[in-house]
Amino acid sequence: MDISVGEVAKRSGVKVSALHFYEQKGLISSWRNQGNQRRYHRSVLRRVAVIKAAQQVGLSLEEIKQALEALPKHQAPNKAQWETMASHWHAQLEQKIQKLKALQDDLGSCIGCGCLSLETCALRNPEDVLGNDQSGSSLSLDSIC
Repeated sequence: MDISVGEVAKRSGVKVSALHFYEQKGLISSWRNQGNQRRYHRSVLRRVAVIKAAQQVGLSLEEIKQALEALPKHQAPNKAQWETMASHWHAQLEQKIQKLKALQDDLGSCIGCGCLSLETCALRNPEDVLGNDQSGSSLSLDSIC
């Protein structure tokens, strides 16, 4: 069964412009009917729900796209396919959680730092990675804490 972009937006709670953006990014797909109207397979509703849930837990659109590429485009994935994607995301989220915990632990030293010591700043320049790529004062204003 195919549904219109307006129906997808209404049922998913996502704006039409967001659906067009998701399609442009390759997260969902549609086709055109004889009247040149955009149509989606009803399984797109589940894909949109997964996209929104993944965004809420902090996954990037690129991470979401990579995971969705392994799933069928015009049918609902089976349980095993969903579990494979979920276990991959679980590992990614666990890594992000560990990084956030490390940042949380280092935040106190950053407050005292005032970003005057970019060589030792564990948040802005961990292990002096900036010094490995460049020397001298080459940070722009928007790249400072």
